[in-house]
Amino acid sequence: MSIVINVLTFILILTSLFLVLVVLMQRAKTDGGMGAAMAGGATESAFGAETSNVLTGATIKAAIIFFVLSFGLFLANIYQSKHRDAADNKLPTVVAPAVPAAAPAVGLTPPQPATAQPGDAKKP
Repeated sequence: MSIVINVLTFILILTSLFLVLVVLMQRAKTDGGMGAAMAGGATESAFGAETSNVLTGATIKAAIIFFVLSFGLFLANIYQSKHRDAADNKLPTVVAPAVPAAAPAVGLTPPQPATAQPGDAKKP
């Protein structure tokens, strides 16, 4: 799912850059601004008298694609976070390693306390 989200994010970035460029290329109502500086004459020679209609149509289509991709990415991220939480909320199972029984070492037995024997009493 993350590959799809990454591809859609890349397409969204390209669409947003295209949308910015198309908006900047449009001629303002006063025939000035960035539209004239960025290719005002070139768009008229390419599209003829229909330049404003072509750029307006491209802006509308790019805006629709932008909003659909944004909403699709929003839903994909919600889907991914809900499924990731369901898988990650489980407690991990810890397996205790098998410890072999320790054999008593020879010569390392703890010292025993001295106990008094009945015949060990001191004689005067």
